[in-house]
Amino acid sequence: MRSHWSGRLAFILAASGSAVGLGNIWKFPYITGLNGGGAFVLAYLITIAIVGFPIFIAEVFIGQKSQANAVKSFEVIHRPKSPFRFTGIMGIVSAFLILSFYSVVGGWILSFEFRSITGSILSLSSEQMAEQFGNLVGDPLTQIFWHSIFMILTVSIVIGGISKGIEKWSKILMPAFFLILVGMTLYAMTLDGFGQAFAFLFKPDFHKLTGESILEAVGHSFFTLSLGMGAMITYGSYLAKDESVLKISLAVSALDTVVALLAGLMMFSICFTYGQEPSSGPGLMFQTMPTLFSQMAGGQILLIVFFALVTFAALTSAMSLLEVVVTYFDEHWNWPRKRATIVFGSIIWALGILCAMSFGILPFSVFDLFDHLTSRILMPLGGLLTALFLGWVVKRQDIEAICGGSTLAASGLIIISRYVAPIGVLIVLIQGIHDWLLS
Repeated sequence: MRSHWSGRLAFILAASGSAVGLGNIWKFPYITGLNGGGAFVLAYLITIAIVGFPIFIAEVFIGQKSQANAVKSFEVIHRPKSPFRFTGIMGIVSAFLILSFYSVVGGWILSFEFRSITGSILSLSSEQMAEQFGNLVGDPLTQIFWHSIFMILTVSIVIGGISKGIEKWSKILMPAFFLILVGMTLYAMTLDGFGQAFAFLFKPDFHKLTGESILEAVGHSFFTLSLGMGAMITYGSYLAKDESVLKISLAVSALDTVVALLAGLMMFSICFTYGQEPSSGPGLMFQTMPTLFSQMAGGQILLIVFFALVTFAALTSAMSLLEVVVTYFDEHWNWPRKRATIVFGSIIWALGILCAMSFGILPFSVFDLFDHLTSRILMPLGGLLTALFLGWVVKRQDIEAICGGSTLAASGLIIISRYVAPIGVLIVLIQGIHDWLLS
């Protein structure tokens, strides 16, 4: 008998754990900083509503309706050997490749958490902190060690299945995550830079908004909800058929967006308080924030808590990525869950070693190759096909059922799924292919 979530809350926590990851805590703050703040946030919120949210609904519905893995689900709803099954195959490939480099970044986080606990990165200048991070990235053995620890944690959770593994740990990690984030945001509200951070995030300056910024917003609205990688189809397949797809999708999308905004508010409050520019780029989490925490009262405790927050976000997303692969081989090829988890967890770990060796050892970056291939090509293409599947293949009565029987809401969702969301994702896909050819 197929496993199911114990209830709506269990799914929301697990799906939020998948969606809420490094994209919220790391990427959203730094791309917001690079793109000028409020106007970019507004563009991001609009694209979440018209691109990310409809595709999220589609993925959860496909999983719930089919009660099957990311490949078979399209065949159950459409027809055997449906061409849309390649959407699921791309999702599995994406999840497989993403976890291989995502776990390397997860290893960086564990390394910095350890350094925070031992106090070895306290009282370092920004130049010294940048050197610390550079030394970590340039040391393949240290990277592989922490990458291995991260993968062991991920495999240990996923091997327990839905109820005893992912759901159990989602109920522990996600409440802890939300508690830490809210606590740190409340602390940030006491800092002198909070007002400036609030204005930076929520007061749009449209002169700073460029076409490239809008494209970045569309891409991130898609990436942040873990779309196009089979995760939400897989998690949705464990959802009872009487649960409301619309209500659950709204809850998860709203939580994901609130987390990104709170993370940005917290981090920018600290930046402005200590005179740092919010446009620090990717180094914001591993270089700027540790330096700023070390200048604050109780800085070591705050630093430990901060990297615990990021660790929880990374781990819950990694769980969903591995589950996509395991569920497919468990159901389609009849592999026992334990064997599928260990075998494919090991293969992903091995690919992660190549990603860890991408910084100065290998002649080209496997890390960047996998990142670009998945986030700029495979995921957008999967999302594009998923939106078209909902808009053109799924029966209207099913879409009306998603919308609680409202014909008006169903018509709106169909129009968005057929035209609006595909156009948005297609632009991201074309840009991704263009960048690929140039590089």
